[in-house]
Amino acid sequence: MRTPTLGALASTAVLALAMTGCGSSDDDTTTSTSEPAKTETKVNTEAVALLPAEVKSKGTLTVAADASYAPNEFFDKDGKTIIGLDPDLAKGLGEALGLKLEVKNAGFDGIIAGLQSGKYDLGMSSFTDTKEREKVVNFVTYLRAGTSFFTKAQGGPEVTDLASLCGLKVAVEKGTTQETDAQAQAKKCGGKKLELSSLPDQSAANLALSSGRAQVSMADSPVADYQVKIAGGQFKIAGQPYGTAPYGIAVPKKLGDLTKALQAALKGMIADGSYQKILDKWGLEKSAAITDPVINGAES
Repeated sequence: MRTPTLGALASTAVLALAMTGCGSSDDDTTTSTSEPAKTETKVNTEAVALLPAEVKSKGTLTVAADASYAPNEFFDKDGKTIIGLDPDLAKGLGEALGLKLEVKNAGFDGIIAGLQSGKYDLGMSSFTDTKEREKVVNFVTYLRAGTSFFTKAQGGPEVTDLASLCGLKVAVEKGTTQETDAQAQAKKCGGKKLELSSLPDQSAANLALSSGRAQVSMADSPVADYQVKIAGGQFKIAGQPYGTAPYGIAVPKKLGDLTKALQAALKGMIADGSYQKILDKWGLEKSAAITDPVINGAES
């Protein structure tokens, strides 16, 4: 599953958990994966035919990703190059569409606003496709993931579900579905207060947990699994994942036909096996894969 980057991260696990993704918060960090999966993606003429003329003429699309969410999107050991599942998928989709998809680092909670304003062309940052988000952007689904809890391996609290967060200090990334879920649960806790810290990125949430400022963190299940694996025994998964839902590539509403082109390109990658190669490279479970990408496939 892992590239050599994992070895570098694992050798300094606590620092990596705290700092990966903090190398830059600027939008001028532009990357492609340093060691791309050998996908052998070819131009998909059917998908290219669906591209809006303005996209074809542009040639390069800017893809926003918050590079603090390993293994989905995170900084390589140089602190500048964004690697992971989403950058690899972006590269493959770009090849299929005859375009260059240029990945830039962006704060997660500002990506959708950036799509609306025209600052970015696409968002590929582990977005859960939700009905609320579909009101402002379109999505092309490409993965399924749930939410997992993780705590310190020694002395961490027993966490089995959202209700068991009452009375605990919880750290999450701002703007995520995990923040929404924790906020909703906090209102149900009554006198057993849930103390929620909504932090700028997942790296900051990891640091809050490792430093003892939080007792539990929450993240998408592939991300939580990865953080635990590289933590050198510091962290453990608590309870079972919940809320499995589709990830989606976020597309501005004004570029409606681009969603159809991306859908066709992704179907081609699934059919030729290049999609699964990328998932395998980053160690995602087979259950995370999809077989039929859809436009706006939110389940809640």
